Amino acid sequence: MSKNIRDCTTLNNGTNMPWLGFGVYQIEEGPQTERAVIHALETGYRSIDTASIYGNERSVGRAIRKSGIPREDIFLTTKVWNDDQRSKRTLDAFEESLERLEVEYVDLYLVHWPVADCYVDTWRDMEKIYQSGRSKAIGVSNFLQPHLEKLLPQSDITPAVNQVEFHPRLLQPELLAFCHSRDIRMEAWSPLMQGQVAVEPQIVALAKKYQRTPAQIALRWDLQHAVITIPKSSRPERIAENAAIFDFELAVEDMELLNSLNNSHRLGPDPLSFSF
Repeated sequence: MSKNIRDCTTLNNGTNMPWLGFGVYQIEEGPQTERAVIHALETGYRSIDTASIYGNERSVGRAIRKSGIPREDIFLTTKVWNDDQRSKRTLDAFEESLERLEVEYVDLYLVHWPVADCYVDTWRDMEKIYQSGRSKAIGVSNFLQPHLEKLLPQSDITPAVNQVEFHPRLLQPELLAFCHSRDIRMEAWSPLMQGQVAVEPQIVALAKKYQRTPAQIALRWDLQHAVITIPKSSRPERIAENAAIFDFELAVEDMELLNSLNNSHRLGPDPLSFSF
């Protein structure tokens, strides 16, 4: 199990991706995003996750350049939005993301949502992007097992990553097992349950036991499930807190306790019924 913020997992195409990343969802374009990303990089994060729909790719790119850290030392993820899938603009949307980020390549490009009747065609364009070398890996986001079962037989390239809502109230063990069996790495968004981990009694109790914060307990739980995780915050103290999870380990019985919290409760949209 990873012992350092720089530790990586190896994706199914041989690309190394840090276990812990920094998300910028709902962080405002401009100085706020720049400050947050720079602070994350100074703290030791080397994976930054954004998306075209977040509206802050320009700020992410500026922050990376201002950080002084070589581009090749940073793992950068962005995503193609739903309207671009419907308009069959995946290739153009990718070019626009590169322009906003002011980079020559990204490390991971994701299909943001499984838009019905679109995502298979979108994936064929994603394969072209991968073959061009301008995305080191490609993957999907918010895909459930039925989506993957439809996509995989029609694909030349297996997604490297599936980024989904994942936390103690939404364990999705069948999806986790399915992805593992296909060598698709799961990645957690909303790992802190939109802050609700701070008031979840069992998580609070474990935080006291380990002398950690509830957020650190939840993030450590992710890593011990071999799930990549991307907490987000614009507050320097929280950015640092979320990174301090590599010097302890949850006991088996405590992992099982957290697993038992699962009640399939979603905080975000259902991938089978979203309408945007």
